[in-house]
Amino acid sequence: MASPSPTPQHTPVYLVCGDDDFAVKSRAKQLFQQWSAELGGLDHETIDATASNAGDALTMLGKLREALNTLPFFGGGKVVWLRDCNFLGEERTASAAAVTETLGEIADELKKFSWQNVRLLISAGKVDKRKVFFKTLDKIGTVEVFAAWSMEDKDWADRAETAALGAFRHKQKAVSDDALAELVNRVGPNPRQLETEVEKLCLFVGEKKQIELTDVKTICSRNKSARAFALGDALGDRNLPALLSRLDEELWETKFDKDKSEIGLLYGLISKVRAMLFLREMLREGWIKETRDYNSFKAQLERVPADKLPTDRKLNPLALNPYVLYKALSQAKKYSTAELVRALEILLRCNQRLVSSGLDEALVLQQALVQIVTPATLAA
Repeated sequence: MASPSPTPQHTPVYLVCGDDDFAVKSRAKQLFQQWSAELGGLDHETIDATASNAGDALTMLGKLREALNTLPFFGGGKVVWLRDCNFLGEERTASAAAVTETLGEIADELKKFSWQNVRLLISAGKVDKRKVFFKTLDKIGTVEVFAAWSMEDKDWADRAETAALGAFRHKQKAVSDDALAELVNRVGPNPRQLETEVEKLCLFVGEKKQIELTDVKTICSRNKSARAFALGDALGDRNLPALLSRLDEELWETKFDKDKSEIGLLYGLISKVRAMLFLREMLREGWIKETRDYNSFKAQLERVPADKLPTDRKLNPLALNPYVLYKALSQAKKYSTAELVRALEILLRCNQRLVSSGLDEALVLQQALVQIVTPATLAA
């Protein structure tokens, strides 16, 4: 859901690419429709360019040459769209000598081509910027790259908020700060699902102009990454029934998802406790104050003296995603500093037991979480 860039008036060639598949397809479709309307005529061509082997790629490149060199039958202009091209990166098909050679030949042809009333649009995934074909497109036309959002990106929540606000404005809806923050938390760095959830919310509220927190909680789903947040949030909320329920859900998913493991869940919990401990110290130092407004919280983070913090990213709270810190802000006060230090010690022992003992992983994690959530005075 990247905001569309203005189309340059004199750019006959346009490459839209990147690993954000949803944004690439949306932008390319927008450009094709815009160019088709501008040029008029009925001769616009779309060439599906998803190749399974070098032979397929060569066939598609042959169709591209033919389309560019066939004059519009009904007059007017012509748009040629090489759609979903998957042989411009480092794939096996792209590395085939015949494909590389043909792309080089077409690159030379594009440099000399007369672009009067003809435009070329190419949409693709990741592309190899070292190759002649990309360099030619970048020189004679315009290249837009859409990078996928990732939890590792410090600004993914900002990008998600911006995209959601733009989508709501397009549908003539407003959204409260709390509702927007909850929406981003539930969806995570997933543009396609974000678009879907915005659509669901707008249909759900009907004629109502303002979307509130209760609307998001009622109708919006949580994706896989957001469910991982839910486990940490239950720990932060010190809600033992919810925490054990979320843990059971996550442990069940580890049986079917090779990317998830008990150790991975443990590291996520360690990160949550560490975030709360950082926040308690930042509150004690007076660097930040409690607030329910996410934008106000981000502004406070920008004023935190960087020279007072560790250079090691693992120990630097500002290296964490701002939204993760914001969610943990109110939760940090549910634990004392001593309890959070104790929680890290418990999780360390839990790590050692998971790695070195033959005990049931679920039981080990459950015991650790019960110890953390139970007040020390009751546990004694």
